Amino acid sequence: MEIGLVGLPNAGKSTIFNALTSAKAVTANYPFTTIDPNIGVAEVPDDDFESLVELMKPKKRVPTALRVVDIAGLVEGASKGEGLGNQFLGHIREVDAIAQVVKCFTDTSADSTSKRDPISDIETINTELALADISTCEKRVLKLTKEARSGDKEASRLLENLNDLIDNLSNGSLAKNFQHIDDFKDLHLLTAKPMLFIANVDEEAFKNKDFLMSEEVIAYGNDHNSDTVIVSARIEEELAELDDEEADIFRSELAIDISAVDGLIRAAYHTLGLMSFFTASSEECRAWTIKQGSTAVEAAGTIHTDFAKGFIKAEVIGLDILISDSSYPKARELGHVRLEGKDYIVKNGDIIHFKFAV
Repeated sequence: MEIGLVGLPNAGKSTIFNALTSAKAVTANYPFTTIDPNIGVAEVPDDDFESLVELMKPKKRVPTALRVVDIAGLVEGASKGEGLGNQFLGHIREVDAIAQVVKCFTDTSADSTSKRDPISDIETINTELALADISTCEKRVLKLTKEARSGDKEASRLLENLNDLIDNLSNGSLAKNFQHIDDFKDLHLLTAKPMLFIANVDEEAFKNKDFLMSEEVIAYGNDHNSDTVIVSARIEEELAELDDEEADIFRSELAIDISAVDGLIRAAYHTLGLMSFFTASSEECRAWTIKQGSTAVEAAGTIHTDFAKGFIKAEVIGLDILISDSSYPKARELGHVRLEGKDYIVKNGDIIHFKFAV
């Protein structure tokens, strides 16, 4: 699964990308430093997985991860080709969720197009995405109009809903909030994607817990059913360059309990509607990513399609019980490893061993 970092030029996207992935994307204080999207992988922090690894002491640990895409800065008029225009919008279409990096600090050296009004910045991005979606919808309107005129009742229904969607987009609503959006999944609308906000504050504001501007972003996110994470991109980038011991000292000096980057990755995971289950042995402990609400057979398919095709049963145990029993053999002996069928709804953190026919 991929999450795309978007924002106005110089909002701090590439700096956050560096902190997330420990990559070295080019960062500079002028528009379009990022033209082609940088792609990296961010490990998803998971205390349950670390507890499992500590118990099993496997030869190999494989945590779950998210692909992070740093997409070039958007400017007003992108839907009409301004800035990187269609290239920018095309990159967004390819990701599964959007993380808007919102500038919540003053930087007098930044390009003059970078505003200090975070809500205005968000609405500029949403407007460009909505305008692109309206253009996509209008092309479908032409097709449905012809079909409806020929007497196709389903086309007439879809046409009515699509015109309502266009009205909603024109009035500032996002496609993801439209009642009948499932009718138009094949349009891959930009504003139908899950979205979260990253309030990027400067170092002093973060140290002093001066989050006045970012609170506006949090309130906006709450109103639009989206998570918001407060991050100082510069601090997190500095932390990413330190070893664990140095980073702990730095965090202690700043009174930071947990990494904001860890919080950001968890928020992205939640925004995408994802969770993890584990497979475990003395050879390898691995975390697997699935959609919340997935069944046992769907989880099996994430490991290998043969597991799903030949699914017989799933041996399942919760982490707390496994830790209490101290070992997998002991848990099995005590009857704590239960058998589940293909329709079992997997819980976050389940440890599963699949039985399947070849």
